[in-house]
Amino acid sequence: MEYNTARKKLINGEFGRHIQKMIEYAVEIKDRDLRNQQAQSIVKTMSYFLPGSKDTEDYWHKLWDQLIVISKFQLDIDSPFPKPTPEQVMAKPKPLKYPKHTIRFRPYGVLIENIIKKVTTEEDSPEKEQTIVNIANHLKKQYLNWNRDSVSDDLIYEHLNVLSKGKLKLKDDFRFYSTRQILNSIADTNTGKKEYTNTNGNGKRKPKKKINTLSAINNNNNNNKRKSPNKK
Repeated sequence: MEYNTARKKLINGEFGRHIQKMIEYAVEIKDRDLRNQQAQSIVKTMSYFLPGSKDTEDYWHKLWDQLIVISKFQLDIDSPFPKPTPEQVMAKPKPLKYPKHTIRFRPYGVLIENIIKKVTTEEDSPEKEQTIVNIANHLKKQYLNWNRDSVSDDLIYEHLNVLSKGKLKLKDDFRFYSTRQILNSIADTNTGKKEYTNTNGNGKRKPKKKINTLSAINNNNNNNKRKSPNKK
């Protein structure tokens, strides 16, 4: 009985040992035409093991490449595709470049910083004033996600001032949402509660309108707005 420990190393387990033996046999064929015919038959057999769209060129290109690799680059045939070289196969992939963002305050993330930069370039308007209010409450919500024990409204004021470089100002009578309101909103989100939009009477949802950056922020925050946001 022949055990796997006594056999040659299996180069590609995806196609199995029988395919490897067929390729080893093809390498020993001296007649080139017969060797090419054998290679085509092997590739066709390999296609039974590899699922995918057989109508694409990439599919067959991969099979012919694997044929050469399994033969340890010793199979001399007329391949319909450029033959891979050992250097190409053994080459190490280039290291991935991870995004390197300098986040000033990690509890908020880089996206809200980009939003704040965008809002600072907008012209003064009632919509911009409401957007600043919503951003401030969003900063407090994000901070509570990071630290549930304590949060200071003065600290959020300071962070907003730093992130906007002093360009976004809140009115003197502004009051943050209470910590309890924000925590309840976070709890509702975590439990999967969703608010659905009204339908137009025929069972279909109303089509969404295209909105700009300020409208997107305002609509998102106004959906969670409480009746008495001034309570602490």
